[in-house]
Amino acid sequence: MKTEALMLRGLFVACLAVCGLVLAAMVSASPDAIRLAASASAGQLSPAAHAACLLPADGVVCPRLGG
Repeated sequence: MKTEALMLRGLFVACLAVCGLVLAAMVSASPDAIRLAASASAGQLSPAAHAACLLPADGVVCPRLGG
C-alpha cells in the first residue's frame, strides 16, 4: 500500500511540473506577429500584409503565391 501511494504522489508531482512548464511556455511566448505589431505602426503593417497574402473573393484562405 505504501508503494502505491508513493507512486501516485510521484505521478501527481510529475503532472503538476508538466502543467507548470506548459503554462510558463504559454505566458512567456512571443509570436512573430506580436513582435511585428509592437515594433511597427499600422501604416507599415497594412501594405506588407496585403502584398504577402492576397485573399480570394470568399476571404476564407490565404493561398501561397509562386510555390
